[in-house]
Amino acid sequence: MPKMKTKSSVKKRFKLTATGKVRATQAGKQHGMIKRTNKQIRDLRGTTILKDCDARIVKKFMPYG
Repeated sequence: MPKMKTKSSVKKRFKLTATGKVRATQAGKQHGMIKRTNKQIRDLRGTTILKDCDARIVKKFMPYG
């Protein structure tokens, strides 16, 4: 059997934690920062853990982790 292909876009945007959760960068930081409050900008730093319903979709595209 041939190997399953991993989606290249998912490879670049998501990482799996040691416990198998999906880590992603925060959304909403690409442009339009002038209209966001300082608190919003602060809270959008770093990464976040995806909810289970979204993580299931992402994991389908990363068959080998």
